[in-house]
Amino acid sequence: MKTLALIIFILTYVFLLVLPKYRSYVALISAGIYIILGIVPIGKIFTVVDWNVILMIAGTMGIVSLFIESKMPDLMADVLIDKMPNVKWVIISLALFAGIISAFVDNVATVLMIAPVAVNISKKLKISPVAGVIAIAVSSNLQGAATLVGDTTSILLGGHANLNFLDFFFFKGNLGMFWVVQAGALTSTVVLLYLFRSQKQPIHMEEKQIVEDYFPTVLLLSMIALLIFASFLPNKPDITNGLICTSLFIMGISVKGLKFKDINSIGSNLLEIDFFTILLLIGLFIVVGGITEAGVVDDISKLFVKLSGDNMFIIYSLLVWSSVIISAFIDNIPYVATMLPVVAGIAGILGVEPYLLYFGLLTGATLGGNLTPIGASANITALGILRKEGYEVSTGTFMKIGVPFTLVAVVTGYLLIWFIWS
Repeated sequence: MKTLALIIFILTYVFLLVLPKYRSYVALISAGIYIILGIVPIGKIFTVVDWNVILMIAGTMGIVSLFIESKMPDLMADVLIDKMPNVKWVIISLALFAGIISAFVDNVATVLMIAPVAVNISKKLKISPVAGVIAIAVSSNLQGAATLVGDTTSILLGGHANLNFLDFFFFKGNLGMFWVVQAGALTSTVVLLYLFRSQKQPIHMEEKQIVEDYFPTVLLLSMIALLIFASFLPNKPDITNGLICTSLFIMGISVKGLKFKDINSIGSNLLEIDFFTILLLIGLFIVVGGITEAGVVDDISKLFVKLSGDNMFIIYSLLVWSSVIISAFIDNIPYVATMLPVVAGIAGILGVEPYLLYFGLLTGATLGGNLTPIGASANITALGILRKEGYEVSTGTFMKIGVPFTLVAVVTGYLLIWFIWS
């Protein structure tokens, strides 16, 4: 049964790679095969899926759609740009601003908010928007690991390791992932400053975006505040965070429906939820549950330990840098979903706490996507925006920014996490 489970798992990943448009169907079909063959017992189907993670993602996506619709991010970008002296600092500030937003909002949504601003500025100055949009994308990916709600991978880690919102800031008396990511952001900003050193054209905003509805901003801030508050509640239900996010989204679309008396407008926000990713995750939870039940995860964990000779630094290094390379070519969501139980298994074999390896995995898998234009959904989205504007971006062009940005950020995180958690 173990061999069969492994073969199905490998085939699942092959099809996830060659059929990216059908990833959710691949994961669900694979999950169905595991259930039919009895690898995942029927009684465990609903327990292997982390419904807190699923609800958090759905609710956060919905709230973000309302936030984008309110035009508040556009106003914030306009105010920021108006204070910058030239194009170089506009690009840097937009990239950093995208990063800050992306720590609390999905990376793809962040790119959809900020990249068009860079494109419009480029049109006014008659310069290429390519480098600026790429900088926004890679900065968004970087900050996705900063908080519990910054990226799907962070939500996956939070669900698996039972981390709350505040644990990403301070955990067990040490600095959390938020500060590690900020250190990476500072060092990678030096790379951007060098790359854009010649862009010194002056700029000034003529008029700022008008925001007519501030309620979505209140919703987003309320979500963050309630997630922090919930982190202090003892013995709370496992799906508490998910209920917070989905309840606020339901409140948001209800208020919108009453305000505009238009049911169709509510439907548009529901459609903004990425059900493709949600179905993919449900399937992957069952698939990973299947290989765990079959003992495959334990075998992979033992292989890691054997290859490293029980040396924690080698295991940590292998995990971080293999995650960087793998995530440069495949989506980091299925990769992280698969590797989290493996990391827990490695820590169990060695008799150590898993947090060093958890944070190393998150760093490598999140930032590794910045190496290539296909390594992260935000990158694909950014290049899609540029393509609509008539700019076809080659892999080489992307990597001129992505590679140095990624290497500097990963090395910073890699060293800092080891220093804090080893």
